[in-house]
Parts: sequence; C-alpha cells; structure tokens
Amino acid sequence: MQDFKERVKALRTRHEELIARPNRPEEWDNGIFTRYENPILTAEHTPLEWRYDFNPDTNPFLMQRIMMNATLNSGAMKWNGRYLLVVRVEGADRKSFFAVAESPNGVDNFRFWPEPITLPEDTIPATNVYDMRLTAHEDGWIYGVFCAERHDDSQPANLSAATATAGIARTKNFVDWQRLPDLKSRSQQRNVVLHPEFVGGKYAFYTRPQDGFIDTGSGGGIGWATVSDIEHAEITDEQIINPRHYHTIMEVKNGEGPHPIKTPQGWLHLAHGVRACASGLRYVLYLYMTALDDPTRVIAQPGGYFMVPKGEEYVGDVMNVVFSNGWIADTDDRVLIYYASSDTRMHVAESSIARLTDYCLNTPEDGLTTAASVETIKKLIARNRALG
Repeated sequence: MQDFKERVKALRTRHEELIARPNRPEEWDNGIFTRYENPILTAEHTPLEWRYDFNPDTNPFLMQRIMMNATLNSGAMKWNGRYLLVVRVEGADRKSFFAVAESPNGVDNFRFWPEPITLPEDTIPATNVYDMRLTAHEDGWIYGVFCAERHDDSQPANLSAATATAGIARTKNFVDWQRLPDLKSRSQQRNVVLHPEFVGGKYAFYTRPQDGFIDTGSGGGIGWATVSDIEHAEITDEQIINPRHYHTIMEVKNGEGPHPIKTPQGWLHLAHGVRACASGLRYVLYLYMTALDDPTRVIAQPGGYFMVPKGEEYVGDVMNVVFSNGWIADTDDRVLIYYASSDTRMHVAESSIARLTDYCLNTPEDGLTTAASVETIKKLIARNRALG
C-alpha cells in the first residue's frame, strides 16, 4: 500500500510540473507572429482522474485504464477574464470529445475542467464529434459549431465510408449545452464557422461544401450562406467567397479556421489550405481579409502560407499538418493564435491586430505562375536597391 501511495504521489508531482511549466516566446520570429517554445496541451496534460483508477484494490499496478491519444483543434475564447479552449481530446479508442481547458494568461498553465463536456445528441446520434469553432454571437449565445461524423449507411460493406455534417450547440456557461439540429446542406460539411454578427438580419455561416467525406470534388473553396432560423438551420443558397487554385497552398481544399476578427480595416480571416505532396497532404495556415460592409468581398490575400509546421511540429499522428480553429483578440491589440501540430498537440503563437492587418494589406498576392512570382521578387529587390 505504501509503495502504491508513493507512486501516486510521484505521478501527481510529475503531472503538476508539466502543467505549471512556464512557456516563453521563442527568441527569433518572422516579424508576423511569435511562437512559444512549448506545446500548451498534450495528451499528458489531461487530468489523471480521467485516465487512472486510484483504488489499489482494483488497479494494483497503477495502470492507465483509459488512455488519451491527442489534444488538438481547439476553439478559443476569452470569457470572464479567463482564456478558455474547448479542446478536441482524442482517446486511444479513436473517439474524440470536447473538454474545457483554462489558463490565467493564455500561454501556459492550462488546466482542464474536472469533467469533459456532456454534449446532447442530435436526432441521429453521431459516432464522432470534433473541431469546435466558438462564436459569441450578438444574439447573446455562445455557439459551438463542429463536425458530426457518422457511418455512411448507403455503403454498408465499407467501414471507412462516412458522412459529415455541421453540428450546432450553444451555451451561456460552457457547462450546460443546448443541442440544435445539425445544419442541413446539399453537400457534406466538415468546416463550418458562424459569423459573430447578423448580416441582413440573418445568421451567416462560412462553409466548405464537399462531395464526399474526404474529397472536395466540386466543392470550390470557402463558402458563405445565410439562414433565418438558427434553431432549424438550412442552407438553400451558397456562394464561394475564397476559391481554390491550381498549384497553390489550397489546391486540394481550403476551409475557414475560427470566425474572423473585426478590425477597422476589415474582417481578418485565418484559414487552412491543403495541397498534395509526396508524403501525403500538407496542411498550412493562411490569412485573408474581407470588407466590413460586405464580409463576402475579399479585399486582401497575401500569397502563400502564413504558418507551416516547424521542427517537432512536423511529427505526429498525421504528419506535416498545422490546423487552427481558435484565436483570441485580446486587449492591447494582442492576438493569441491557437494551433495544433500534426493532429497531436496544441500550441500558441502571439501577434497583434496591427501586425496581422499590415501583413495582409501589404504582402503581395500569389500571381499563380513562376513568372509572376519572379517579377514580384524583382520589384522588392528594386525598392531595396533604391534605398541606397
């Protein structure tokens, strides 16, 4: 018994040291954002009570009875002065669930709330849910829009066939959640984001229409749709506002990350782009801006990626991936960008409204050909030469 207690004590000490580890900004950055040195959440950060049976009679070897595999793709919000992430936690059984992690400063000391979120089911229960985007809407509710995955029963013999819809839930306290019917759409939808304001008196969604669960098919990029009733949301008309392009970072697919940030210059968007490469699919992040008076009209889009995996971020369950569905526009112009690397762990980077808007408005767009890229570089060289 004494040995068991000592092992439990050592386990708790190690866990506390991990959670309380200070996180420092990296010394060098690209002028656009600054990464922090350590991941902010890993599978090892999840509460010990979720993983261990601490009864020596039923778990004499102090085994993990329930193992956690990853913490990733987290929605983010500053709420009542606290920095909250609604984390996608994936168990060893491949099932994902949502849990709230809280930090006093947004960059370290993230602690999970005692229990995962109990999310009510839709009429047809989902097999798996993940990647919640949070929106504090002007109607007074905090909405979580996420992917609800189910087996595609039209292909009973194919155990990999799946369907994706946008699940919708809302809350006032992050504990009690009201489930609304899934968003109805002619297409499958895996990356749907609720705009924070009414547009023409309607709720507005950023969408990513897909022909299949994996393949975008005829889906042309990031879409836009409005609905009159959020409690019975159905897309009847959808337009593409940020299209895919051949031989770019978004050749295969692209999707909105968190909901855009409103700035004096326009709506600031963080999105992901996907292209194929020899090692599989490469997920990167990029920025674009739309007009304040018309969120569907793109006014700026820097060429290429904004963020890619760096160092150990490249390695994980799904290699060569950075993905974000959460950021926080904090006080004093600060922006905290929460991103996952390789579907395994969560990180944070810091920037500002001023830096991100300057990057968007003053970085050249992608000319879509080698010749155009060379001309863009030569123009910059000429301007620098003119400085003497």
